[in-house]
This record gives sequence, C-alpha cells and structure tokens, in this order.
Amino acid sequence: MAYILNIETATKNCSVSVAENGKTIALKELNDGGYSHAEKLHEFIKQTVEDAHISITDLKAVAVSKGPGSYTGLRIGVSAAKGLCFALNIPLISIDTLKSLGQAIAFPNNYIIPLLDARRMEVYSAVFKNNECVRDVKAEIIDENSFLEFLQESDVYFLGDGAEKCKEIITHKNAHFIDDKFPSSNEMSVLSYNKYKKSDTEDVAYFEPFYLKDFLVTKSKK
Repeated sequence: MAYILNIETATKNCSVSVAENGKTIALKELNDGGYSHAEKLHEFIKQTVEDAHISITDLKAVAVSKGPGSYTGLRIGVSAAKGLCFALNIPLISIDTLKSLGQAIAFPNNYIIPLLDARRMEVYSAVFKNNECVRDVKAEIIDENSFLEFLQESDVYFLGDGAEKCKEIITHKNAHFIDDKFPSSNEMSVLSYNKYKKSDTEDVAYFEPFYLKDFLVTKSKK
C-alpha cells in the first residue's frame, strides 16, 4: 500500500490528508478566514495519521501544494513537508495548486478556470479542459475581456477565492461561478499518487515553492 501525506497551505485553508493508493482515507482542514497554518499544521498532520490508523513511518511520500498562493502559507507547508521527508528518508512530491483546485469540479468538454485571489483585481489563474492544462499559470488583472477567447467557445466554470470578485466584471453568458471551492489536500490525493507511481519527485534540499510574484515587504506607515 502506498500511503501519501498531502499538505495544502497555499491559501487560507489549512488542509492535510492521508491517501492510500490515491484515495483519501483521512482529512483534516480548517478555513476560518485567517491564516492558521503555523498553529494548526503539525497538529493536523498528527491527527490525520492517527485517523488513518497508520504510523508516520508507514508513509511512502509527502506531497505539498507548491503554489502559487500565499508566500507565508507556502513557506510553512513546504518547510513541514521537507522536514518530514528528511526525517523519514522518503520522497517529496509537489502539486500545482491551481491544478489541484481545478480537480474539485468536473465538467467534461468545458473549460475550468481556478482563480486565486492575488489582491485588488489581480488573480492567479490557469485554464483546464478535460484535466489538461490548456493555458499556463498567470498573474493577471481582471477586466471585462478576461478569458474572452474561452468564453466565446463554450461554457466556462470559475472557482476559487478569486472568483468572487470577478462575478460583476465577467458577465458573459457562458461564465459560471462555483462558490465555496478552495484548494484542499483531498484533491491532491490522486495527483500525488500518479506522480509517485512515475517517481516524479523533487530534490528535497533545493525545492522551493512557486511564488509567481516576488514577495514584497512594505514599510510601516507609522
């Protein structure tokens, strides 16, 4: 049996799962509107392993959401994943956050566009169809012409915490918005198992999250 621990901390959802051969068998997550990763992540890891009725040493790999997303959230998740991989001498698997989010809904033959809030009117987005990426990840400012080439072709389903602010701007008749969807370790289970079977892993020492944009530190106005 291939037990894989999945860690998702790219957004406000702190999410951990244990999967057996690609199927989630234990899941713990919290999305309370704040970033609780520093306080909750290690507790959730311990709890999901216990809920799966396995030992931490039974894990064959650790998978982590690689971004894009919150700079701090990604750092916390990747640091925890690396620590476990070093300690247990098991491989590290990285999962694209937007691809994982896109797995939360299924609309064959239509476009699925996961959107992560990047502040103001900017989002991180990618475009998928039939589980294949048809347009790579971008950081972009949303306007009335955003994603028009896809909307003119077929129905398009938007989801993620960046979708809410797009509803009033993207008003095309083919635009559909799915509420209350966010990156979760539950959707990582199949993706991480598929990578595990192909030995598609990362160098634990050198792996870094995919931030997409540089982290900017602003001076206090006080």
